[in-house]
Amino acid sequence: MSKGRGTIRASVAIAAAGVVALSACAAPEDVEGPGGDDSETTFLQLATGSTGGTYYPLGGEIAQLWSNNIENVQVDTFATGASVQNLRALEGETEDADAGEIDQSELIMAVNGVAMQAQSSTGPFEEEPLASPDGIRALGNIYPEVMQIVVRADSDIESVADLEGMNVEIGPPGSGTEVAARQILEAYGLDPDADINAYDSTFGDAATALGDGQVDAAFGILSVPAAGIVEVSASNDVRLLPLEGEEAETLMAEDPSYSPLTIEGGTYNGQDEDVVTLTQWATLYTTSALDEQLAYDLVRVMYEDAGDIGHDVGGQVLLETALDGLGSMELHPGAQRFYEEQGLLD
Repeated sequence: MSKGRGTIRASVAIAAAGVVALSACAAPEDVEGPGGDDSETTFLQLATGSTGGTYYPLGGEIAQLWSNNIENVQVDTFATGASVQNLRALEGETEDADAGEIDQSELIMAVNGVAMQAQSSTGPFEEEPLASPDGIRALGNIYPEVMQIVVRADSDIESVADLEGMNVEIGPPGSGTEVAARQILEAYGLDPDADINAYDSTFGDAATALGDGQVDAAFGILSVPAAGIVEVSASNDVRLLPLEGEEAETLMAEDPSYSPLTIEGGTYNGQDEDVVTLTQWATLYTTSALDEQLAYDLVRVMYEDAGDIGHDVGGQVLLETALDGLGSMELHPGAQRFYEEQGLLD
């Protein structure tokens, strides 16, 4: 991702994105693996995120897009703990504190920075690295994942440094939000395990707790505008804490998956001024085992038919930003072929 500054404008309205119910019932002998016999249906699973976030409903719509437009392909989605959990699911069954056992998944949504940590066996993967981190393959970006640190408008908290001693929601364990929240707190000189009272709710519950005054701030890597923030700001004016200056510059230098982004004033009730924060990307990943033609078709349909996505974030699924911020992540050959045909790669 370039270090240029982006801007996201407030939407006039938030689309109510329903969860797409997908069913795929077949006897084991009828199920082909990824890229199997064209005469049989290929069943794929897409690991998304918590039901209160963006990944789950958006992933359902993308999966339906694929199932409707790629012959003999059926994609199912399921809720997970998001990025870290999903990257582990690429290699086999894994456990989630809320969802229980998660099956192996051929496709996942994950924050690009967390995927880079999985590849390098750092951060949440340092003590428990993936068995084959070099097998992760990127298919393309979905939408910008914007870090939004929300406080009530009448709060005395003006910066991340002011969170010391406060009750702070930092995101579910293993989520991209938690990983980034810890990085940001540390960049501002705070130990997330000692200097704040950390809570690990999903953002939907965190927003409710913020509105009820049970917590002082909530971190969320979310689309803009975020439905959870819009909801809480309907009854409680809110503000976003800025992420800029020396601390943000240091963080971007250490982690190239970050870049600055401006959220315009008026995006949420109570947020009257523009706020500079940091963004990463929600990216679609698979492994090198996925069939090349299937990968090509998945990428092609996601971008060519993005206009059919009803979720508010659907307008941010853009071919021109498909490769931003991928850093060291290797493209799947099928995706690479598509981008070469589109003139995005030499």
